[in-house]
Amino acid sequence: MTGVTRPQRLVLASVSAVAVSTIYAIQPVLGAAGADLGLSTESLGWLVAAGQIGYFAGLILLVPLGDLLNRRRLIGGLLALTAMGAAITAVAPNGSVAVVGLAVAGAFAVVVQVAVAYVAAMSPAGERGRNIGAVTSGVVMGILGVRVIAGVLGDTVGWRAVYVLLAVLCVALALIAQVGLHPDVRRSGDRYGQILRSMALLVTTDRLFLSRGLIAFFVFASFGTLWSGLALPLGAAPWSFGSTVIGLFGLAGLAGTLGAGRAGRWADAGRAQAISGWALLILAASWLLIAWTGPTLALLIVGVIVLDFAVQAVHVSSQHLLTTAHPDRASSVIGAYMAFYSLGSALGAVTTAWAYSSWGWWASCLFGGFYALSGLVVWGLTQPVDTSHRNDCLTPG
Repeated sequence: MTGVTRPQRLVLASVSAVAVSTIYAIQPVLGAAGADLGLSTESLGWLVAAGQIGYFAGLILLVPLGDLLNRRRLIGGLLALTAMGAAITAVAPNGSVAVVGLAVAGAFAVVVQVAVAYVAAMSPAGERGRNIGAVTSGVVMGILGVRVIAGVLGDTVGWRAVYVLLAVLCVALALIAQVGLHPDVRRSGDRYGQILRSMALLVTTDRLFLSRGLIAFFVFASFGTLWSGLALPLGAAPWSFGSTVIGLFGLAGLAGTLGAGRAGRWADAGRAQAISGWALLILAASWLLIAWTGPTLALLIVGVIVLDFAVQAVHVSSQHLLTTAHPDRASSVIGAYMAFYSLGSALGAVTTAWAYSSWGWWASCLFGGFYALSGLVVWGLTQPVDTSHRNDCLTPG
């Protein structure tokens, strides 16, 4: 155990931010990209879905490699392939090629989960939560920060520029990771097929994993409800904001980075379970503020800040509990856990658009609050299972 230095945490957080950005960068420039690629309005959804589909496949098929291979080399290789997907998207002559590029980028963007497993494995027990929180804060910055950058670039030099930028950053970080990170050689006797089977067994045999997976599903359904649907009321009357201004709302969500860092320290102190419960309650309450879109947006902005703080507090706490319970299988466990995240995000994106088109923003907010309360119910029902030995040293049920 060599520990993780501050510069290394910065590198891993940057890896997470840039990689996850390749999935979400298309959202604020969706209209411009679709028009340029000759796509009809009803086909635009494929540009958004492609990255998520690729990401889901990568979680299942690629992340388990982190339990078999040197994670430092794996991080570099996955970043290089993510850059390839971004480059394909940047030069795509039509919608079909762009979908392929986005799917490729999404599949290899699971380098984020390899980075989390790396930092969990390299961190002393008393620093694991803090370091996971630091890396996870990069994910928040990527998901929300890229909305600002893509919105500005889309309105100035064109939507393709953001994918050129992301491809260059991925290559640069791949080189930096090889030089700046310690090697993390795996000595597992398992084979790839065995690890895949163990991931499937987690759902049926590990109650801690199942409870945290279900909580992640509902938490990120709530998260997806906000960030996939927020542009709809902001782009409509009376506000009628453009893509640049809508993208700036991502700055409010960057408060989630504070939630990630603080939750990591709380988890190191053995309070991961309690913090999860409070954060889920706060998440549900945030929707009362988010639903308020007039005559001022002040309450909405406060609600966005609170929601992102709560989401990241739950997310970091869950990863801390799971990597502590499964230190030798951190990559595969995190990969399987994040599959729930991906499915929840997709559910939130679908239901928020449907609810808004049918009844308006208040209906979308009802769904967001319902998902948060569902996560809180799962947390409450699984407390007797998850609270043995100081809450942070749980074993599979």
